[in-house]
Amino acid sequence: MAEPTSLEMRIKTLEDIEQIKKLKAKYWRCVDRKLWDELAECFTEDATADYGPKVQLQGRKAILQFLKDSLGQETMITTHGGHNAEIEIVDDNTARATWALNDMIIIQPSTRMEGWGYYEDVYARQNGQWRKKSTKIVRYLEEWGMQKR
Repeated sequence: MAEPTSLEMRIKTLEDIEQIKKLKAKYWRCVDRKLWDELAECFTEDATADYGPKVQLQGRKAILQFLKDSLGQETMITTHGGHNAEIEIVDDNTARATWALNDMIIIQPSTRMEGWGYYEDVYARQNGQWRKKSTKIVRYLEEWGMQKR
């Protein structure tokens, strides 16, 4: 097989970046809509998550259980928005990204938290699909208040 040309490599890199953007969007959509089975597809089996100083998780099962337990109640509404993706393809099977984050969590009937920060992610390609290998939230601001009616 012939070596890929520079143009082919650039196109492959852009396709990988686009797949990673779609994966991150799927992650946020599944969290907000509480689609736990579909969310599992976003992680490698041995993934790690750092969701704050007291929440370091090892393995896809532990991550999903934490998200279900902390965000899965019917009284909990979440919305996550990410932007300004900085994605680096490290090699054929590894990528890194930093994403700006703005999220809101409403705990009905009256509590609201809006947060800002960054996600720092590492991705692994497995069986041709990108998945989250590790994820870390670095928050720099949280605003807690009463939910407006």
